[in-house]
Amino acid sequence: MRSGKFKPTLFSGVGLGAAFLMANSSIGPGFLTQTTVFTQQLLYSFGFVILVSLLLDIGAQLNTWRILTISELRAQDLANRLLPGLGYLLSVLVILGGFAFNIGNIAGCGLGVNVLTGLSFQQGAIISCVAALVLFWIREIGKMLDHFTKIVGSIKILLTLFIAFSAHPPLLQAIHRTFIPETISSQAIVTIVGGTVGGYITFSGAHRLLDAGIKGKESMQEVNRSAMSGIIISGLMRFILFLATVGVLVHGAVLDHDNPPAGVFRFAAGEFGYRVFGVVLWSAAISSVIGAAYTSVSFMKTFHPLLAKYERLCISIFILLSTAVFVFIGKPRQLLLFAGAINGFILPLALAVILIAVTRKRLMNGYHHPLWMQAAGWIVVLAMGWMSVDAFISWVR
Repeated sequence: MRSGKFKPTLFSGVGLGAAFLMANSSIGPGFLTQTTVFTQQLLYSFGFVILVSLLLDIGAQLNTWRILTISELRAQDLANRLLPGLGYLLSVLVILGGFAFNIGNIAGCGLGVNVLTGLSFQQGAIISCVAALVLFWIREIGKMLDHFTKIVGSIKILLTLFIAFSAHPPLLQAIHRTFIPETISSQAIVTIVGGTVGGYITFSGAHRLLDAGIKGKESMQEVNRSAMSGIIISGLMRFILFLATVGVLVHGAVLDHDNPPAGVFRFAAGEFGYRVFGVVLWSAAISSVIGAAYTSVSFMKTFHPLLAKYERLCISIFILLSTAVFVFIGKPRQLLLFAGAINGFILPLALAVILIAVTRKRLMNGYHHPLWMQAAGWIVVLAMGWMSVDAFISWVR
């Protein structure tokens, strides 16, 4: 027990809620689009991209969640104590990346409503914006996040699993190429890792735990379980969608260029599958809108008491601005791919800051971070840094 109070456990709500918040932040419309697009390009070998991204995710998430919760500081505050002003730079990068992601998330909401109702993308985005605002204003933010993310996360996984079964994928071939790929794409790895743990997503669960008071060395086991649960949830969803996409492609599906995931669901289960896609896409998008807005604002609110006092208002403005940009710019597919790539570039920088901070005893309350975890974290930094540069060179050619 913590000071005579009830000590949350992974399954008491907060720990699992933080895991689902991180997973749902990553399992957005960009997740669906990126997975489908790269499966089209790499086919079975995309399983290897998922495997590599999971290993990189573990190195990034376990380090970040443990270091932040043990230091009892949000990422920007820890960075500022490491080097004055560094936290502000990190915040600007994460907030810009989160804003880019949220434009894509709002775009996904518009696409989902279009599939379900026939309304235009812009109308669907506006309706979804209002729904997200209502969710943040009707009850306490922490409880809403914990309950809502678990519900929509479970819906997404179960419905996509149904589509994967309907697609009849060649499972043995997919598993074989997951470990022995025919093609390796650094661009795919950077984009997928960026879409899973890049930018604000890396910090979403850890900041949620800090807000709930789960911190310090005594909470280490709970933090580890929560982080690993989030990684497993997002990895499971990606592999299920990969199998569904491979299944329809090998059976002759030709996917829509502007909305490729929709083609997967429609080919696997007809018009019913297409409606299922609408539910999955909207659920993915609205939960990512909530995760992006909450986490991005968490990087602002410690800089001035007014930002913390008016947290709901800041979140509302963030969502409204994201919606306004999408309504006037459009191009959802390009926005979804672009957002993942941006956050892939942010990850190595942000993780490097965290790993340097953990070596400063004055910041870590006497905690000694295991050398193997530091090594794993630096491997992620170097690998993602190198692949980000390689991917950037490929894009500009």
